[in-house]
Amino acid sequence: MIDGVRVPAPLIRDNGLADRIGAVWPKNARVLFVCADPNDYAKNDGVCACFRETFEMSGLGVSRVGICDGRNEEAVEDLVKTDVLILTGGHVPTQNRFMKKIRLKERLSDFGGIVIAWSAGSMNCAETVYAGPELAGEAVNPNYERWISGLGITDINIFPHMQSLRGEYLDGMRLIEDITFADSFGHEIVALNDGSYIAVNGGKTELFGEAYLIKDGRMTQICGNNQSITL
Repeated sequence: MIDGVRVPAPLIRDNGLADRIGAVWPKNARVLFVCADPNDYAKNDGVCACFRETFEMSGLGVSRVGICDGRNEEAVEDLVKTDVLILTGGHVPTQNRFMKKIRLKERLSDFGGIVIAWSAGSMNCAETVYAGPELAGEAVNPNYERWISGLGITDINIFPHMQSLRGEYLDGMRLIEDITFADSFGHEIVALNDGSYIAVNGGKTELFGEAYLIKDGRMTQICGNNQSITL
């Protein structure tokens, strides 16, 4: 984003991300975006249009780019015609409800393609999702659900954008130290800086780049930039 405008750019090369995606990207891939807010058509169209150019700039061949949102929920009914499924960012519970409505978890059971996810999309990949409060009022709402069922692609709870959320406040509390730390008792949460990522392939899960483990109210760095560990 530049001055609030979404601008296409090549995939980031930090920690080998662009190279790793390029190595598994199918020729003339058929791509489908599952959006976070099924009713935000303008944002969804903007993300899709931006990434069309990103794919080209990154040398990733694409034959088709589609969107699954409130206008065409049936787009996920035949995933055999999709090579790359992309789960976008946004509000975690909103996307989670949409995923359940379109029965995405069930449809992924026999999906043989690649799943790429970021932000909310990556968080919703967990079996049990940590949907940490992010909007005003959520942190103090006793009915807000912080743990919800997800896609089950991994058992790892991801906390993205760590570097930009340090020092942030929500509902008068520190987002990380007062809210996330408190939620971590009895749980493990992996906090990632932008440019860090987790790859799941053939039963092996690897973490690349700077990351932290938040557990039982404490945070410990577990990986650094240009490093990787097996989870």
